[in-house]
Amino acid sequence: MTDEAFLLIGRPRFGGLLVVADHASSRVPDDIDLGIDPALMREHIAMDIGVAGIAEIMARNPGVAALLGNVSRLVCDTNRTEDDPAAIPVQSDGHPIPGNVGIDREARLARFHRPFHARLTELLEDTPPLLTLILHSYTPSLRTDPGALRPWHCGLLYDRDDRGARAAFPLLEADGLIVGDQLPYSGKVYNAAIERHVESEGRPYLYIEIRQDLIGDTAGQTEWAQRLARICNQVALKLGE
Repeated sequence: MTDEAFLLIGRPRFGGLLVVADHASSRVPDDIDLGIDPALMREHIAMDIGVAGIAEIMARNPGVAALLGNVSRLVCDTNRTEDDPAAIPVQSDGHPIPGNVGIDREARLARFHRPFHARLTELLEDTPPLLTLILHSYTPSLRTDPGALRPWHCGLLYDRDDRGARAAFPLLEADGLIVGDQLPYSGKVYNAAIERHVESEGRPYLYIEIRQDLIGDTAGQTEWAQRLARICNQVALKLGE
């Protein structure tokens, strides 16, 4: 199922796994001009590199569905609250986004932000999953601070509910991975989606960030899709005890 704001792949199932990748796309609608170098649309400021491939591979499995954002985060960032200026950013990682200056914010939010969240709410309420996997990726370093390297292979984020993170942490470490606890970001800061959809309702979830150089090609995406499918099953069973 495809909408201007989201793409749903796989078949949602009660007691299954729902993968949410809101930064999965770099698409910019034809009637929107961000006013930036088109080359930037292939970089992390436009999308979370690698997550769409992981989500699509995971959604091939029975009982797994994936909800993907269908526009670039530079058009509308659905992992921010509506009143957060970063929901329609005027700059990102040191790059100005002149096409977002002085726009009709209400119209942009109504067109992209609200439909995405409305569909996610429907999925969680109509076919409640056993676990929701919130999937993001991050750069090995930021353009604005290239000397500050991020050595973690992945990071686990949470706000008040750390059950999923605590269950997944030793499983990921057992795979020989360096795992960040609230690194490179904190779920207590970047918590718009989890607060609205899972923590507020007590729904089990796992929020993971993967370093993008590990998932920039099909081989890496396949490896992580298989790993996450296995770990999500184990986490769901652990949380169900």
